[in-house]
Amino acid sequence: MKFSLWRQYGALNSGPVFDAFSNSLVGAGHDVCNNDSGSDVDVIWSVLWHGRMAQNKDIWDNNQRNKKPTIVLEVGGIKRGTTWKVALNGINRDAYFGPSNNNSSRAEQLGLKLQPWRTEGKYILICGQHEKSLQWRGMPNMTAWLGNTINTIREHTDMPIYWRPHPRYPVQYVEKDFKNVIRQTPVKIESTYDDYDFDVRNAWATVCWSSNPGPHSVIAGIPAFVGNSSLAYDVANSNLHDIMNPNMPERQQWLNDYAHTEYTLDEISAGKPLKHLTSKLN
Repeated sequence: MKFSLWRQYGALNSGPVFDAFSNSLVGAGHDVCNNDSGSDVDVIWSVLWHGRMAQNKDIWDNNQRNKKPTIVLEVGGIKRGTTWKVALNGINRDAYFGPSNNNSSRAEQLGLKLQPWRTEGKYILICGQHEKSLQWRGMPNMTAWLGNTINTIREHTDMPIYWRPHPRYPVQYVEKDFKNVIRQTPVKIESTYDDYDFDVRNAWATVCWSSNPGPHSVIAGIPAFVGNSSLAYDVANSNLHDIMNPNMPERQQWLNDYAHTEYTLDEISAGKPLKHLTSKLN
């Protein structure tokens, strides 16, 4: 098969990931080219249609219309800057990462360990996203979504709410329209490209749509309320009316499969994620 890599529309840190994936394609006997719309499969960076990645939207939309496969490379959430998402037709639950019902060996290798479900907490954390991401498709603007979310929560509890915007989509001052809502500004971790602090140890629950705080919270034992495109959906909650009585399901099989959504550069270069995707490409 012929794979086209659209490197120029990748983030500044995408080069080594493209290189690793290209190595895996060559090793598997595929043809690799750059910026060729006549390929069998396109390989793009992220589904955030903003900045350097904005032009990827045209590639994505065209492929969706023509049912042409798109492999998406993206920054990972398991070990940010070390593991990277590699998926077919997306990067969240709508995408294909490979077979399910995996054993626990990879989760153990990555050091992923489930914490017991928490049954107490001091606040509810709401996490925003970037409106220009495909992950936010079909959703209202962030200000409206946040307002609706807060109002629904307030039907059930007056617990403090922490509002944590996406670091590149801050949505200024919206929390001032509500009582007992506190902004939690993400703080960039020193010596990282784009990693930010995230601490849910005292949270009662996390509310987000389809971003990394969902899986992170579930692993930490904090009930999550998410949309149906979230990678955490199968072990999370979807109805905010349950905010004070959240579901806390068994999570081990989910964790085993979640561990197969991201890979190191060496693993990508060796073809591990490509092998998982091949059955859907042939």
